[in-house]
Amino acid sequence: MAAKFVVFFGMVATAAALPVVPVAHAAYEPEAPAHYQYQYSIHDGVSGDVKEQQEAREGDAVHGSYSFVQPDGVHRIVEYTADKEHGFNAVVRYEGTPIPAPTKVPVSAPVAYAPVSYAPAKVAYAPAKVYSPVSYSSPVYSPVSKVYEAPLGHVTFSSPVASYHH
Repeated sequence: MAAKFVVFFGMVATAAALPVVPVAHAAYEPEAPAHYQYQYSIHDGVSGDVKEQQEAREGDAVHGSYSFVQPDGVHRIVEYTADKEHGFNAVVRYEGTPIPAPTKVPVSAPVAYAPVSYAPAKVAYAPAKVYSPVSYSSPVYSPVSKVYEAPLGHVTFSSPVASYHH
């Protein structure tokens, strides 16, 4: 045990004797101002989805616009700018006239449904296997409980959701 203390304190003394030299000075470099621009446009003739957006940033100044066709058919256009001095400013304008929502058409004749018949599904159930208890005894130890032994050659589990065969 004393040898461990001698080795430990010897290492501490050696480390204390080394000159302290800074490894490196971390140079702080401020990040360059962000510069980006992007745009996208969607014109889906099937769903009628029409929208687009574009944006550009130079440092802390952002400007862009987006537009889309509202459910009533009016085209909404939003142009925006944001910077440190003025904050976020948006100008919204609308083009086009609203289209009235379609009205429900009254049904003049009742709808006839065809009769449907269902046949019961055939389900077969296998009888459950019942295993008889087998007593276990050891020449050294007394039996603690009865052990049920089942053949482990084939294990099957199935349910309506999953099935497992091993």
